[in-house]
Amino acid sequence: MTFTILTTIILIASVLGLLAWASAALVRNDRADPMAGILVGIMKLYARVMQRVRVEGREHIPDRIHAGPLIVVSNHTAGADVPILQSLCRFEIRWIMARSMQIESLQWFWEWANVIGVDLGARDTKAMREAIRHVSSGGVLGIFPEGGLERPPRQIMPFQPGVGLLVKKTGARVLPILISGTPQVEPAWASLWRFGCARVRAFPMIDYSKMELSASEIVQDLQRRYEEWSGWPVNPRGPKPERLSQTAKCDGISTTSVPASEPLAARDAA
Repeated sequence: MTFTILTTIILIASVLGLLAWASAALVRNDRADPMAGILVGIMKLYARVMQRVRVEGREHIPDRIHAGPLIVVSNHTAGADVPILQSLCRFEIRWIMARSMQIESLQWFWEWANVIGVDLGARDTKAMREAIRHVSSGGVLGIFPEGGLERPPRQIMPFQPGVGLLVKKTGARVLPILISGTPQVEPAWASLWRFGCARVRAFPMIDYSKMELSASEIVQDLQRRYEEWSGWPVNPRGPKPERLSQTAKCDGISTTSVPASEPLAARDAA
């Protein structure tokens, strides 16, 4: 009888302890929100099972909940890029995302995720101001500087001027990441339901605040680094040529490409 009571007490205590641990784990995020904790858990499972993610340079990714001010920069291979990248980070990444890519029926989710919507082919000053405000207040921002998917795959698309302006205005460090091996299907979100063998390479953070570079030179420097790290050719056409505007002013998040990195490379070589 005594043994049965003791066993019951131990079992109840173990269950309560497990529930307490799970509850604490679910709120161990930027928002202290169980919903966010559940979503991150799903993303981690997805990245491991569906995309079989291999990570190189994990030591360069901050291992803390509050990592800002920080700008996460990545090439864009598929719709699966976002959950893959978030699954690797303890901190929440707030993404800049083209409104044309936002599925209307999921508008509630985009709002919950605090996605910063941007209009392709236009200088979106409202989005730029919100992005700068978020980073300057200590947040982490995620951006795909190519302005669209790499098509054909394994080709670097011209980087857009908005990323240089964001880095220059905020003075935030840049965490560069290179992704490959995701499912190459259309439309972009279809990759979420396909198995992949993703390779994620994180590189040392870059502090452009210590370099005397203009916004456009920052863009050129970043693109040149990605060209060297990937070894891929540059596709001068850009991701969505029919949507690009004709000007390249840096007063908003523009999708107009800037010249490739030859001028900056030549200057550095000198």
